Amino acid sequence: MKIRTAVDMETVIGMSGASGACYGIRLLEVLGEVGCTTHLVMSEAARKIIEIETDKNVREIETMADHVYLPRDFTAPIASGSHPFDAMVVVPCSMRTLAGIANGVADTLITRVADVGLKERRRLILVPRESPLSLIHLRNMVVVTEAGAVVLPACPGFYSQPRSLEDLVDVVVGRILDLLGLDHSLYRRWRGVPGRNAYNDRN
Repeated sequence: MKIRTAVDMETVIGMSGASGACYGIRLLEVLGEVGCTTHLVMSEAARKIIEIETDKNVREIETMADHVYLPRDFTAPIASGSHPFDAMVVVPCSMRTLAGIANGVADTLITRVADVGLKERRRLILVPRESPLSLIHLRNMVVVTEAGAVVLPACPGFYSQPRSLEDLVDVVVGRILDLLGLDHSLYRRWRGVPGRNAYNDRN
């Protein structure tokens, strides 16, 4: 599906070493369709998982982004609060990366840019893909939420009646786009149950 409108926006995509590389790849594809400027950072673990989980190689994914940086390139412009990017999405977000962000440990470019996003009060969306969750994981999610981030677990809904793996991925990516304020038609939104909302429809 195609995005309906183009938006002039600068977004950082951080792909860390959790399962779910397909979410980050699809987000890059869609942001390219809307004309967003994208900055991509892939951790070393993410690069390995891409080869395991997908039929794409790292170079193919890098070509989808406007700017690509090495995992520890702290000279990258996005590592500074003076570079005015609009938002960052860490997708997928590993529990190690989540812990680093929650505790202000900016030892990789992904955690550094996330730290910048929090201190500059920019939109930061973390998409964890882990199950089950330990108490440590949950506490770290509370910490980043209190700091201003949005935690969006990679848990697709089924009310849109997805028919393929691609449809399930699009549900999660569509929710990310919602949080970024971007118009899209990646999944069918909940409109209520026909015939059961007559009172509300009349009023």
